[in-house]
Amino acid sequence: MEIKSNDATPLRPDGDRLLNAQIVEMNLNHFIAQIKSEAAWSESDRNSVTIFKSEAMTVVLIGLRSEAQLKPHKAEDLQSIQVLEGSIAFTSEHQNFTLRKMQMIAVQKEIFHSVKALTDSFLLLTLVKNT
Repeated sequence: MEIKSNDATPLRPDGDRLLNAQIVEMNLNHFIAQIKSEAAWSESDRNSVTIFKSEAMTVVLIGLRSEAQLKPHKAEDLQSIQVLEGSIAFTSEHQNFTLRKMQMIAVQKEIFHSVKALTDSFLLLTLVKNT
């Protein structure tokens, strides 16, 4: 297994973080605070950070301001979406949900869907590749 990390960037000068190793600790409160402290959060309607990435799985923390939308799309991977803070409207070709803090859904691949933040919200998106 290849150990992967992200280097700091001009947008994330304190952004050094381990992305893949035998064990990767992910402090979600720390990452939410990081997103909230960045210019992208204060200047736009969203911000995100990838907190784990392997060949089989990717975990992304997404912050959405109230009314921000992830336009209709479909993922090639199995996914779960967990609301850590706030609430979202999840709309798909099959079902619609309002998800609040500490609720989550699992979505099969190739399901056309969109997400709209009903309040300022933080989501944990996990993508699992079909290996």
